[in-house]
Amino acid sequence: MFDTERSFRLLVEGVADYALFMLDPTGIISSWNIGGQRIKGYSPEEIIGKHFSRFYTKADRANGKPARALSIAKEQGRYEDEGWRVRKDGTFFWASVIIDPIYEDGELVGFAKITRDITERRDAQLKLDAMQKQLAQSLKFDALGQLTGGIAHDFNNLLMIISGSLHALKKSAGHDAAMQPALSAIETATKRGAALTSQLLTFARRQSVNPRSINFVERIGAIKEVLSAGLGSSVRLAFDIDRDTWPIKADISELETALLNLVVNARDAMPDGGTVTIGARNVTLSDPPLAGDFVGITVVDTGLGIPSDVIDRVFDPFFTTKPIGKGTGLGLSQVHGFAHQAGGTVIVESHLGKGTTFTILLPRETAEQQRADAEPSRTVLLVEDNPDVASVSRVLLEQLGYCVRRVDNAEAALRMIEHDGVDLVFSDIVMPGKMDGLSLAHHLRQIRPGLPVLLTTGYSDSAGHVRGDFPILHKPYEIHELSEAIAKLPRRG
Repeated sequence: MFDTERSFRLLVEGVADYALFMLDPTGIISSWNIGGQRIKGYSPEEIIGKHFSRFYTKADRANGKPARALSIAKEQGRYEDEGWRVRKDGTFFWASVIIDPIYEDGELVGFAKITRDITERRDAQLKLDAMQKQLAQSLKFDALGQLTGGIAHDFNNLLMIISGSLHALKKSAGHDAAMQPALSAIETATKRGAALTSQLLTFARRQSVNPRSINFVERIGAIKEVLSAGLGSSVRLAFDIDRDTWPIKADISELETALLNLVVNARDAMPDGGTVTIGARNVTLSDPPLAGDFVGITVVDTGLGIPSDVIDRVFDPFFTTKPIGKGTGLGLSQVHGFAHQAGGTVIVESHLGKGTTFTILLPRETAEQQRADAEPSRTVLLVEDNPDVASVSRVLLEQLGYCVRRVDNAEAALRMIEHDGVDLVFSDIVMPGKMDGLSLAHHLRQIRPGLPVLLTTGYSDSAGHVRGDFPILHKPYEIHELSEAIAKLPRRG
């Protein structure tokens, strides 16, 4: 029968889930168990007689952490800590550590040290914390999106009326010099209002979009000059884009706006000048909710960096650290909304004094999209329930040379189409009744597959489900934008 001391020693040596070992008063290892070998990789012959500080990282050793741990254990009766530790092969693990002093006859004879590998538990907790943070952010953005989207919807209809009426006023005013400054001011304010509501709708993921296949390598080449113009002379624009970058599917206008917003934001973060680098890489993700093939588009600056207490708020609408009058606080909100509405996300990393990296992840496009230009149709069925908006739209269409028939709901549109004579349907998405504009478009595709349909909206949950099936014209629009949208519709027949 084993004596008590031998039994205890065999028990300690046989524990595999914990590293249980003894240190002398100076920190030299005097015993080792199988758990220590499993967790840290050292056999008893390799480690006994060595100082326990070798388990600490280089930075911790330089900061005197091992000696401090023994000192605290001696003075306070116990030392407990969690942190990175180093295995024999140089890899790191997250450890839970307890050090207890051992006394004989009142004299310190050494320390008992218990180390447990809790890397998996820590990773699980970090993942849970990240998911909870992401959920909280999502709920916050959804609430803000509902508010801003609803306001922007009504405001866009007002802008549509102002914009259309302005066009009529400019035509009637002719060369009246006295009217030109007022008309110019109205036009500038209207465009400014349209830009702001567009950014709000993009943040809210309620912006109507026309996603299409984009070769990013070619597209970035086409907008280099625009991006450079937004930087100024003290900031250099560089590129680091893989030539084999996959095509992506997104709204071209929204993508270009997002890039311009990020470039301007980077410029403002470098008051003394620096470099902005736009990059693109193919990325394959395996962790939900984003899993699959993506293109990572990065905008990197060498600026001041973002403080840790600010970085979680950079995508909030109207949040800005810039002086009054220097920014609306909607630029990064637009980037966030665009990325998520396109089926991706945006990530920000920053270090004070070293710069910031924004990464937009967009889904890979696997099928090229083709469009055929079309001759303009002659008779347009306008489906619009708002009489003021309808009046403006009618004027613009007639000035483009179209014959316009107008109804205020989808059911009336179907009745009129039964008699044919309609070459094009131009419909708002948001309408009263059982059938909205999108449902009308899908129904027409079945009963009149060759009839071109152009949709318009300033706000619509349904627009998020179009996904390129039907072209959408953003409100408010000008006459040249309406003309271009109709010209891109497929030929009838």
